[in-house]
Amino acid sequence: MIDISPSVMQFLLAFTMAAPLLGAVAALLPAPPGLKGRSPEQAVLRHGVTVTGVVLAAAIALTLGFDHDAPSRFQATTDISWIPALDVRIHLGVDGISLPLLLMTALLFFLCALYSYFKLPAGPSPKAFVALLLVLESGTLATFAVLDLLLFFLAFEMVLIPMYFLIARWGGAQRQAAAWKFILYTLLGSVVMLLGLLLIGLKSGTFDMVALATDNGRELTHTTQLLAVLAIGIGLAVKTPMWPLHSWLPDAHTAAPTVGSVLLAGVLLKMGTYGFVRILLPVTPDGMATFAPYLGAFAAVGIVYGSLACLALARKGNKGDLKRLIAYSSVGHMGFVLLGIASMTPTGVNGALFANIAHGLITGLLFFLVGALKDRYGTADLDTLAGATGAALYGRAPRMGALLAFAAVASLGLPGLAGFWGEMLALFGAFDPAEGLSRPAFLTYMAIGAFGTLLTAAYLLIVVRRVCMGDPKAGPELTVADIQRYEFAAWTPLVALTVLAGLWPAVLLGLTDPAVQKLLAGGNS
Repeated sequence: MIDISPSVMQFLLAFTMAAPLLGAVAALLPAPPGLKGRSPEQAVLRHGVTVTGVVLAAAIALTLGFDHDAPSRFQATTDISWIPALDVRIHLGVDGISLPLLLMTALLFFLCALYSYFKLPAGPSPKAFVALLLVLESGTLATFAVLDLLLFFLAFEMVLIPMYFLIARWGGAQRQAAAWKFILYTLLGSVVMLLGLLLIGLKSGTFDMVALATDNGRELTHTTQLLAVLAIGIGLAVKTPMWPLHSWLPDAHTAAPTVGSVLLAGVLLKMGTYGFVRILLPVTPDGMATFAPYLGAFAAVGIVYGSLACLALARKGNKGDLKRLIAYSSVGHMGFVLLGIASMTPTGVNGALFANIAHGLITGLLFFLVGALKDRYGTADLDTLAGATGAALYGRAPRMGALLAFAAVASLGLPGLAGFWGEMLALFGAFDPAEGLSRPAFLTYMAIGAFGTLLTAAYLLIVVRRVCMGDPKAGPELTVADIQRYEFAAWTPLVALTVLAGLWPAVLLGLTDPAVQKLLAGGNS
């Protein structure tokens, strides 16, 4: 920890959310003559790298100034009255739950901006691309930092339009249909979620998330809590995405540009699970306890469903798209997150938060790699890539082949890498759920989840065998570029953090555990 004054910490947190918005406005303005470089297009892309880099630096400074001895306490807080009639406040702050998500979000946006500087997806104006990317960053960062229910909803909704346009204008085949499906699903879920948030705020007399968490649902009747969990849970489950509300995700991922897929998997899905932890667990504990067995059941089905879908796509002759396969893998991985949350135990919730971060790092890396493969081979179709001899990455592009294999074994939960700890802790949480929950039911979910890990290993190893192995001399002569310098720069941080979190999980668990313990105790510990 570095000693930074509270006022500077407040500024850093507010800056991380405001700077991307200001940067988005600046991106639409003409570039000053001295900054244009070789072209205005290069100038605006460099502007995107600069803004996201400055935001990442502010997030790192915020992390260094964070009091790691008190991660359960909200820090860098700002609390200003905004709409007095409704008691809506501009209330900001971070604790051990939100800080890792804030930092990972800032990192992924910087890496995506850096990657786009060298590999801009085909589409209309680069200015619009950079502006949308920065608006998207502002909304996602705000979601993890606001402490007012209505502000949370506004930040939650702020990301929809930028992501819609990134898919619809810079995406691949079927992009219009995928973009419409994405926004219709998420908007309908959000409408229901807003009703639940209003119900909590009006019945309790405040929209302040800290006050509501401290009250721990004592001001809300059981019926109110049930209705609130049902309404808010549907909205969050769509964004997570939870089976069977997931069907927008594979289409959106398949059509999105590479950086769109990275951000969708690495950041946007986390907003849904974060809402479960930040709002529903502490504010409506009785309602969550009633619905937890059903949430666990949906999570367990999602784990197996996602894995079986991936196995089907990986089979020879099924014309499986690699991006679509990784999208379905996210349904399974987020199932572990939801299972940990459903257990309502410190172990399970810590596992869910750890799995959130691990999924963001590993799946972000996988989507970067598949995007690079598609650029080199002209397709992400697994049958075409494998062909008669296999894409033979080990022989044609050994560093890329090794990195794809690394990302695959990290995703299947190999011990020593980040993917292992979250899934294991989520299963441990299901093994011994919170008091009052049906242990036989959760033991069943744990067994199903454990079976899902075997299916996950199966389809990922099939992908590695079909894409990485094979004799490069047996097929037609094909020159495939190995990892480029800009790709190395964009991907190395994700590899390093995946190894660090796997070998030293206490770095993350030391932040989340005290905050989770306090959250589940209703702010009284």
